[in-house]
Amino acid sequence: MLLSLLVIIPFFSGIFSFLSVKLKKCIPRYISIIGIFLTLLVTIKIWFSGNFCISQVNHYPHWNYQCILHWMPRFGIDFHLAIDSFSIIMLFLTFFLGIISILCAWNEIKENEGFFYFNLMLVLTGVIGVFIAVDLFLFFFFWEIILVPMYFLIALWGNNKQNKTSAIHAANKFFIYSQISGLIMLISILLLVFSYYQNTHILTFNYDLLLVNILDPRTEYIIMLGFFVSFLIKMPIIPFHGWLSDFHAQSSYCGSIDIIGALFKIAPYALFRYNMTLFPNVIQQISPIAMFLGLFSIFYGALLAFSQTNIKRLIAYASISHMGLILIAIYSDNKVAFHGLVIQIISNSLSTAALCILSGQIYKYFKTQNILKMGGLWSNIYWIPAFSLFFALANAGVPGTGNFIGEFLILFGIFQTYPIVSIIATISIIFSSIYSLYMIQRIYYGPSRRDNVILSPNIKEFLISIILIFSLVFLGLMPQKILNFSQDTISSIYHFKKKFVNSISK
Repeated sequence: MLLSLLVIIPFFSGIFSFLSVKLKKCIPRYISIIGIFLTLLVTIKIWFSGNFCISQVNHYPHWNYQCILHWMPRFGIDFHLAIDSFSIIMLFLTFFLGIISILCAWNEIKENEGFFYFNLMLVLTGVIGVFIAVDLFLFFFFWEIILVPMYFLIALWGNNKQNKTSAIHAANKFFIYSQISGLIMLISILLLVFSYYQNTHILTFNYDLLLVNILDPRTEYIIMLGFFVSFLIKMPIIPFHGWLSDFHAQSSYCGSIDIIGALFKIAPYALFRYNMTLFPNVIQQISPIAMFLGLFSIFYGALLAFSQTNIKRLIAYASISHMGLILIAIYSDNKVAFHGLVIQIISNSLSTAALCILSGQIYKYFKTQNILKMGGLWSNIYWIPAFSLFFALANAGVPGTGNFIGEFLILFGIFQTYPIVSIIATISIIFSSIYSLYMIQRIYYGPSRRDNVILSPNIKEFLISIILIFSLVFLGLMPQKILNFSQDTISSIYHFKKKFVNSISK
């Protein structure tokens, strides 16, 4: 029952936050932060009691902790939650970013505070559910839960308080793209379930059972393609990126932390968890397409980032570039690259979330996102320019940060299976450095446009930045802690895929 608390606590924390605003305006934020800490404590309890180990597991799936409750048995739907080393890492990342998001919103959200924290906690509930749901209907349920609260977060608490039209337009675009993604996924799940029913006369959405389903190659390819497109829309990968730039530019920076830090990572997680294991026989057929889309996203995202004058759009397109690298890591068919994938997901989430926070602080002080109107801010703000330089370099993969370790492991692993792709992707590091340094130069160097303005971040903003810096440095200097912890799941997925393919080929 402990696993069920991971979704029950944040859900009811959001409801209580919404209702408590009638008592006192500041209570919702306290309820939300307490709810996340309680959920974190439950996760730590599961961590210690779930026998997580660093030794390789010889079979997949190997769940360290499970919760199975009958929900709709007539349709083969269970409230089935499970957790392994990979999913628990994603949970800790979600809690960490969720706490930071609430702290950033602490004094910034002054309108409809109860409803804001209700939506924020509902988003976190959906993200947590995606990471621990094993029943595919339940997975789809949590995937879709995220849609509505994110719509309200951007539509009601966008950056432009005077003109809501652009924020609503961005929210509508996100809603449409997400609905298309969800519809494609639902069709794919139903095709998979009915295919299993034809073979066994058992109606089930259980991931563990669907893993051993033998599909016709054409049917398997069609279902796999549906999952593939659905997840690419949410990553997002070019050409499915149309919703991102407007959505990111219009969102408040505390909302951006959820978008970049948490929402972007559910799609790579799902792509690795489901496409790699449910469709092992046809996954290699789409690998060239995935590699092409990944490389194209890397370079095109970097080019778009370099051409932006809006700082938040620049960060958004830089994220697309990094998502391209994550995509080719998923389809690399190499265990070293899979380990790099885990480090890259964590470190990219932290560095990009940090840049979102700093861009939000700049907007708070100067009321602009236009890079051309900034210039020379190094002499106007204490600490923030130095923090921005560090996170920009970390985003570019400078040694000593987790981004460097993740990129190195991914490129090194890909070189063993796709050497040409690895060489081309390595060149992207240059482009990443160009747009990162371009951003720093245009914002902080040159003649100051704001004379006699000296600002300093408050203690909360300062401590958040320091914590994020230490986190990235820890990942850069001691990545083995994470690599050891994720070893069993990464290895078991890799060997499951290899073993299944070999058995079919014989």
